[in-house]
Amino acid sequence: MQIRLASPADAAAVLAIYAPYCSTPITFELEPPTLADMEQRLRETLISYPWLLAVEGDQVLGYAYGHAFRERAAYRWAVETSVYVAQDAHQKGVGSALYERLLTMLKAQGFVAAMAGATLPNPGSVRLHERFGFQDVGIWKNIGYKCGAWHDVGFFQLELNQPVSTPSEPLGLAAVAGMVSKQAE
Repeated sequence: MQIRLASPADAAAVLAIYAPYCSTPITFELEPPTLADMEQRLRETLISYPWLLAVEGDQVLGYAYGHAFRERAAYRWAVETSVYVAQDAHQKGVGSALYERLLTMLKAQGFVAAMAGATLPNPGSVRLHERFGFQDVGIWKNIGYKCGAWHDVGFFQLELNQPVSTPSEPLGLAAVAGMVSKQAE
């Protein structure tokens, strides 16, 4: 399995992994995005944040990416993470391999906090985040209604870098993009 940076050309493979989750409470998106929408998501994310793919041969097994935690300027040192694994690739280390590389890149970019949310119950996602040192920071109760039921969302936080009194601006993706190919060799 190799980890590589995604591109908008990977939108169909990403969508094939994501679409089945849209019929579950794992994502609160009710309908899968269109191919054009997924291409745009990739394009916009890759301006500032890593979007990584786990690939075996020509098959994409999963993906993980960082994105803005909140839009207000004071949040710019926090990043939210997301990871999705193909239905037939669970329990094969795909999520862990993606998160290891993603978190390393986000740390190198200078982000201070990584945030993640998981619809509960989701023991696999909780275990993955705990394995990487994320701390449970709370639960939003009955925050989303999907699939005929109300769902809670657990939130997790990981300190990537120690906060300092005068932080430098986080680096763009271009500053760390080489970390993907160097580590994949």
